[in-house]
Amino acid sequence: MHLPRYAKAIASACAAGAASLVTALADDTLTTGEGITAALAVLGALGITWAVPNREPRDSA
Repeated sequence: MHLPRYAKAIASACAAGAASLVTALADDTLTTGEGITAALAVLGALGITWAVPNREPRDSA
């Protein structure tokens, strides 16, 4: 497993999940719907980020 290859997907999933949970916990409670929304945000971020390929590095001549 090559970790840098997955780092952007992991970072985007953490950011999406954290943003969703911060919004959901504004009233100090987490409902089932808010939990499902947070989980879907994480899965969506993982899927979208995984689908977009990394840019190939340019050769510095």
